[in-house]
Amino acid sequence: MTFKPARLLLALIAIAASFANLPASAQNLAVVNGKAIPSARADQAVKQVVAQGQGQDSPQLREAVKQQLIAREVMMQEAVKQGYDKNPEVKQALESARQTIVINALARDYITKHPVTDAEVKAEYDRFVKTSGDKEYHVRHILLDNEADANAVIAKIKGGAKFEDLAKQSKDTGSANNGGDLDWASPSSFPPEFAAGLTGLQKGQVTEKPVKTQVGYHVIKLDDIRQAKLPTLDEVKPQIQDSLSQQKLAAFQEEMVKKAKVQ
Repeated sequence: MTFKPARLLLALIAIAASFANLPASAQNLAVVNGKAIPSARADQAVKQVVAQGQGQDSPQLREAVKQQLIAREVMMQEAVKQGYDKNPEVKQALESARQTIVINALARDYITKHPVTDAEVKAEYDRFVKTSGDKEYHVRHILLDNEADANAVIAKIKGGAKFEDLAKQSKDTGSANNGGDLDWASPSSFPPEFAAGLTGLQKGQVTEKPVKTQVGYHVIKLDDIRQAKLPTLDEVKPQIQDSLSQQKLAAFQEEMVKKAKVQ
């Protein structure tokens, strides 16, 4: 695999902050105008490139990393020489980056010490299954501004008008030209009022009365019902773990903010 210089540069930028305080005994990759570049910095860059599937550890990759690190050090020294490190905007950006790096370190450590358990994942999956239900519905709808217009549409359907033709006047432009088709979905995908109106229908039936939600008045038609094809626990476990980890971090942050003295 040929490693693109632009990707290599991004990898180097991503890890640069990890090596601000390497031990003096670290072997140097190169010395640029008297400033040493530790070999460990190149090792970490190579590991990241390989982990991301963007290249393989090879003499060619290591030479490319070395040249990029030297070029970055040369540019850094020139930037400092010209005083860019003292520029207020640059200093503000550096402080923001420093905060991000330190906060990310705290977050990683917090998750390591408070891992999401298998029991928590199972409980969240069970909640998802219960909320989603065991059925999926193929739904169509016509969205209108007011109840009178919705009742008029229902009357036309009872009079023999085709639902798909009347759907062209729907406020939902995403489905209007497709006969109001909302495809297959579980009731939990819709607002509660919509879901309640939907689940009370039989196959092929249209709501007798308009269903009101925050966006307007819906005339709903149920085309079909089938058993839901829910993913297995193993299939969604990584997503659930990530979601629960983020929830734990959010709760931790909220707790810290509550304890802080903010004036």
